[in-house]
Amino acid sequence: MPFRKYIGGLLLGLTAAFGTAQAQQPTRIVVPFAAGGGTDQYARLLAAELGNHGLQTIVENKPGASGIVAADYVARSKPDGQTLLMSSLSTLATNSIMYEKLPYDPVKSFAPVTQIAYQPTIVVGRMDLPYKNIKEMVAYAKANPGKINRGSPGASILTNLAPVAFESMAGISTTHIPFNGDSPGLQALLGNQIDIQGTSITGPLQHIKAGKMRVLGVMDSVRLAQVPDAPTFKEQGYDIEALLWYGLSAPAATPKGVVGHLNSTINEVLRNPEFIARARAIGMEPRGGSPEAYGSYVQAERARWIPLLQRLELPKQAQ
Repeated sequence: MPFRKYIGGLLLGLTAAFGTAQAQQPTRIVVPFAAGGGTDQYARLLAAELGNHGLQTIVENKPGASGIVAADYVARSKPDGQTLLMSSLSTLATNSIMYEKLPYDPVKSFAPVTQIAYQPTIVVGRMDLPYKNIKEMVAYAKANPGKINRGSPGASILTNLAPVAFESMAGISTTHIPFNGDSPGLQALLGNQIDIQGTSITGPLQHIKAGKMRVLGVMDSVRLAQVPDAPTFKEQGYDIEALLWYGLSAPAATPKGVVGHLNSTINEVLRNPEFIARARAIGMEPRGGSPEAYGSYVQAERARWIPLLQRLELPKQAQ
């Protein structure tokens, strides 16, 4: 064989092998919180099922600064559909008013892929506290100003902002202690380092069932099936609802065809009855839809929460 043809064939083979290796790279779901929390658990459940539908997927945790670290990482990633952000209200909306300057644009840096789930905000507390529900907590806070330490997964996360909005409504204040995700805050609560935490049911559910913490109130119109004895805020006289929502977002320049393929595969999983049952067992309610529907939903949430938080005049956070 002539040397030139040999080299040409070798290069062609290497190119094909490189392309195959690229094609076999798994899709990454970048979670903005530490491993072990509610969003992380759901992301891993979804990733495992996507693998059964032909989309090999792994979860990568990049906690820090209310999701800014993860969001900036995905915004700067190659727009090939292989790096997705597990997005929420903070990364796509409220970070823009809670921080002086962001390294990414919540509106322009991402292409919506699909919504994937929702669940209500709840407040959990230690078992040894002198109050067992939100109504009793308000009375305690008024009688003991500055005595309640409240954890959250981050300053601009809804599980902080919704309790802040509630405190303004109820005329009380707590000392906010932010963590890099839900799990570190819950561990701090178990270690008696904080008193209460704004969260979702997924992360603390095992501790609630073990009798190590209790739900003081649920920010929804109905009680949670996982903790039917826990009253809603409305039942306790406070008209507030706050639903946590989660979606997947790709870098802005990701081709529409790639986004469409991801959307189709992910929604196939979200409609699977067995997956729905497993998600509900950890407190998540799967919800899918088109990229356009997710984009419109995010816009509506921005219009709802940003003016409210601006009226509260919350201090800007440092990254």
